[in-house]
Amino acid sequence: MTQLEIARKNKISEEMEICAGREGVEPEFIRKGVEDGNIVVIRNIKHTSVLPIAIGRGLRTKVNSNIGTSKDRIDVDLELEKVRISIAAGADTIMDLSTGGDIGKIRKAILKESLLTIGTVPIYQAAVEMLNSKKAIVEMSADDMFEVIEENGEDGVDFITVHCGVTKRSVSCIEKEGRRLGIVSRGGTFLSKWMEYNKCENPLYEQYDRLLKIAASYDMVLSLGDGLRPGCIADATDRGQVEELLILGELTKRARDKGVQVMIEGPGHVPIKEIQANVELEKSICHGAPFYVLGPLPTDIAPGYDHITAAVGGAIAASAGADFLCYVTPSEHLRLPTIEDVKEGIIASRIAAHIADIAKGVHGALEKDLLMAKYRNEFNWEEQVNMSIDPDKAGALLETSESASKEGCTMCGEFCAIKLGKKG
Repeated sequence: MTQLEIARKNKISEEMEICAGREGVEPEFIRKGVEDGNIVVIRNIKHTSVLPIAIGRGLRTKVNSNIGTSKDRIDVDLELEKVRISIAAGADTIMDLSTGGDIGKIRKAILKESLLTIGTVPIYQAAVEMLNSKKAIVEMSADDMFEVIEENGEDGVDFITVHCGVTKRSVSCIEKEGRRLGIVSRGGTFLSKWMEYNKCENPLYEQYDRLLKIAASYDMVLSLGDGLRPGCIADATDRGQVEELLILGELTKRARDKGVQVMIEGPGHVPIKEIQANVELEKSICHGAPFYVLGPLPTDIAPGYDHITAAVGGAIAASAGADFLCYVTPSEHLRLPTIEDVKEGIIASRIAAHIADIAKGVHGALEKDLLMAKYRNEFNWEEQVNMSIDPDKAGALLETSESASKEGCTMCGEFCAIKLGKKG
């Protein structure tokens, strides 16, 4: 049985127990959330070497780290190092977005290395395999797509992004309204061009029951992808994006009817005034399903600093009810991220998630901030470092301070307000 089917029988699974312990909530809270569809418990039945993770309403906002090769950079050892740094930096999940090299072999290596649940985008592998066979991507068959999805499930992948809402109708909405940047999702582009070439409906939509059967057999969570997400703030919340979301709302209900857990992926570039509305729209249309957002990025002009841009948008989105943040690195829009970029992206997203958890009143979220205030008042530098989101960086910066051992940092010295207040 899937986690959803277990929850509907009013039973608490081992995975729900584990997630409840990790979240500091009662197991029944997790079970009821899974039953209602506002929480997903993620772990493929074949991936028992990792702990399951719960994402959704009332739980800590989670952060995903994207890794993976490209045609220009095929270095499996580097990607495995990104797995290790993702774990060390505090990511909750990892997605393998590889598009270069032997995708299956790379995925298996990442699954073996990771202590975290793993997500993938199977259509990337299907596209790469077509090119490796000297064929055009649009020549892939529906069977090619579903065979790769089955392979991902069999390997132990815990959640998959599937662009089921990219349909003839939703794409036509973009074509009729027009966009400054068109379709920016790789999966969305693959499928829109496939439909145009083959003059057929998207197989992931048309044969959705086939997809659900595979997902249920492995208890893989479906992350219904935003293949028509806006790639610039001027395109945000347009007809194409909203039409896709409406379709995903229908597909959410169909998945639940088959015992399959679902979360919804959200837009990338959204002006700050529309972020809350986008979250509320998803929750309403998609029946409270957990919302997985890329950023969002509320400006387009910060390449090199997009981890900061995304942290601003992510804090607002998660405060409004988004449940899962996909990190953005300083390399976004510029290059494949380095090890350092991966860490910077994770830390920025974790800051955004924590800010949001305080705003949402998530269990235990405020405790560390209260302790940090206590340690600052006591000039307890060691515990201030330990309590920080990035102890390595905090400790390294503190080590450059000559006055740290004298109850003050080099910023204020003898004029430290806390120190002077104690003397008074």
